[in-house]
Amino acid sequence: MELASSVSSASFLMLVALMALAWLLKHANWYLYEIRLDEERRRSLPPGDLGWPFIGNMWSFLRAFKSGDPDSFMSSFINRFGRTGIYKAFMFGSPSVIVTMPEPCRRVLTDDEKFQPGWPVSTLKLIGKKSFIGISYEEHKRLRRLTAAPVNGHEALSLYIGYIEENVISALHKWSKMGQIEFVTELRKLTFRIIMYIFLSSESEPVMEALEREYTTLNHGVRAMAINLPGFAYHKALKARKKLVAIFQSIVEERRNQEETKVPAKKKDMMDALLEVEDENGRKLNDEEIIDVLLMYLNAGHESSGHIMMWATIFLQENQEFLQKAKEEQEEIVKKRPPAQKGLTLKEFRQMEYLSKVIDETLRVITFSLVVFREAKSDVRINGYTIPQGWKVLVWFRTVHLDPEIYPNPKKFDPSRWDGYTPKAGSFLPFGAGSRMCPGNDLAKLEIAIFLHHFLLNYRLERLNPGCATRYLPHPRPIDNCLARVRALSSPSV
Repeated sequence: MELASSVSSASFLMLVALMALAWLLKHANWYLYEIRLDEERRRSLPPGDLGWPFIGNMWSFLRAFKSGDPDSFMSSFINRFGRTGIYKAFMFGSPSVIVTMPEPCRRVLTDDEKFQPGWPVSTLKLIGKKSFIGISYEEHKRLRRLTAAPVNGHEALSLYIGYIEENVISALHKWSKMGQIEFVTELRKLTFRIIMYIFLSSESEPVMEALEREYTTLNHGVRAMAINLPGFAYHKALKARKKLVAIFQSIVEERRNQEETKVPAKKKDMMDALLEVEDENGRKLNDEEIIDVLLMYLNAGHESSGHIMMWATIFLQENQEFLQKAKEEQEEIVKKRPPAQKGLTLKEFRQMEYLSKVIDETLRVITFSLVVFREAKSDVRINGYTIPQGWKVLVWFRTVHLDPEIYPNPKKFDPSRWDGYTPKAGSFLPFGAGSRMCPGNDLAKLEIAIFLHHFLLNYRLERLNPGCATRYLPHPRPIDNCLARVRALSSPSV
């Protein structure tokens, strides 16, 4: 009897100890990050949950995005704390505030006096501390001024439109002869070829394949837990970055040698511009700065465009009434073309009003980049809550784009929702907003439109696994990479 009583008491004490330990662990982040704030700031923090020590809310984030229901992550905050549009959390190793409504999103993205880039250290190690996501406001403004015109300016787009169209026509013809392909993989190769030409004047297949392969590994580590151990995605991504830097270093050195030996370049490209630029004191960019800017641009310049081309094609094939309307618009553009004209013009691109709605709707539904990171430079009041100085601010685009109060039936692909509709500031953010908005947005839309123009007129897509699940990290895509056949139409329009 006494033995049984002793065992029971020991079990009870162990249970109490475990419960106490669990309570302490659950509240550890509160002690680490909230207790240091004065009482007024603690009281005015947004509602939310800082999660477990070190891990924070990352397990629930990764679980949601790997479950097939990524929106369950933010739904859990909304269900527990109400529709406040702003929540505290512990994400990517830092105390954070997540904003999910248009006005707070707009404020965070456009107020450079109060907010600065706040990307996780793990992401900076992958993308580069000298890339746009890591440099100061003044450095960013200078480099953006240098790089934006060659990518987005009217003259640049006019220059590249022929090259893009030539490669799209060639790729579609090749795919139609290949049989079964991974559609998104081939699209990414296409968009990578285009961005390589713009930035490096390179069309070397071996170089492109090597770079694109490493970028795929790099991107898988960007949204992963920052565990630098063999076998983990982040560890593989760091190794991929090392290989990418080595490749770019050799390209930079080769180009510098050409400058010294006065070897004439075939054409001026972005690499030439980065090598030549000087600040007001005559300082030029060093190799690390050039490589990080190149690494960032080449990644952003192909990844998003290729995926959006794929999803727009899938959505149109699944909705024949939208496909037919988009196709009729492209046929009308070709019909009005002067007989002597060869290929698309920027004027024709700007006449693609319905196709532009198709692209915008695809960007909204897919939300290729679900979040960007900022950091509060001082205490900031938003929606009646305080964001403490030094805390990260996560602008959660996905929740904004799928808000039923802004976009009724938000997960339905419906280009007609854009008829006569102008989104309010902060409610449509496919390329971000403010001074750090994606500098290649016009080029991306041009690429997507040219691809859809030729696809709609001359091809159709047959998916082999149309019901296959979607993987959401690092970006939304079918788990089979859209295994499909590209079929040429028997009676092509052009």
